[in-house]
Amino acid sequence: MLSSEAFVQHSLELHLFFARIMKEHGLFMMLSFTPKDQQFAQQADYFRQEFGRILTDTVTLANGVVRPAVIQSGEVITPYTLNAEQATGYFTGVQIATDLTQAEAGLTGRETVQVNPELEQRVDVLNRQAIQLINGIIQFKTAVLSNVRSCRMITQNYPSMIDHILHEAKVYLVLVQRAQSREDFRAVQAALEQEVFWNHIMSDHAKFIRGMLDPVEKDLIALAERFAREFDRLTQEAERAMKQQMSMEQVTQESIKATAEIRDFKAQGTQGILDCKIQSIILPLLSDHVLREANHYLRVLRMAERG
Repeated sequence: MLSSEAFVQHSLELHLFFARIMKEHGLFMMLSFTPKDQQFAQQADYFRQEFGRILTDTVTLANGVVRPAVIQSGEVITPYTLNAEQATGYFTGVQIATDLTQAEAGLTGRETVQVNPELEQRVDVLNRQAIQLINGIIQFKTAVLSNVRSCRMITQNYPSMIDHILHEAKVYLVLVQRAQSREDFRAVQAALEQEVFWNHIMSDHAKFIRGMLDPVEKDLIALAERFAREFDRLTQEAERAMKQQMSMEQVTQESIKATAEIRDFKAQGTQGILDCKIQSIILPLLSDHVLREANHYLRVLRMAERG
């Protein structure tokens, strides 16, 4: 069972990462709908703004409370996030609140904290608000995916990408619910589940990148193909190890190596997109988004490695 200190730190760390991810899912979905489905675009924008509020509240509570490793990992923001937001705002005409990114850049961390009852209560309320909002975006993504798969709607996102972001929302929900129940996120089973999930996510990223690169980018497409195959293999190995209750040590080591490599690939890609040196249909903020997810997974893996 989590202590009050671990509950507060873990909850805020979850929201620092996932609330921004959900906020950006709202943006990417909003931009993907056709003029016929603008009511869906409005719903997506609602979630974009509401998760922005969750993130704003989290940043207010998190300063000097969350662990330094989280802030330094690049999962909250990267060196590219601010420029990626500005470029994406320029390309789309959507106003993106970059002041939130600047506030995150000023966050400081602390390994151990003294938690007072007021802070614990505020985090409890934040978790409850987040759970309600996550349930809402899960329902929304589920409805959109159903419409797309039954050919009642077309969007600029692959159906598998909608399924991918739905899966991420479901995992976010489970993690916040576990935090609310004071379940220890460091348990072995939880670590195994994370490894299976994130290896699958990294494979999806590689496939989406491959599909959104211009065909002239043959070298980058080949690299994306290689990462997709590698993470498909690692997903299968992690699933096998979990089902057979085998040691995950070797799979974890291989996952760390592969994730560090795809992290570097994504970082170079983000810089290349911002510098207009890569031909693609990838929004700069989407490129930064998947980079942050790789950074998050790398931290999770290194925690598992240390035990």
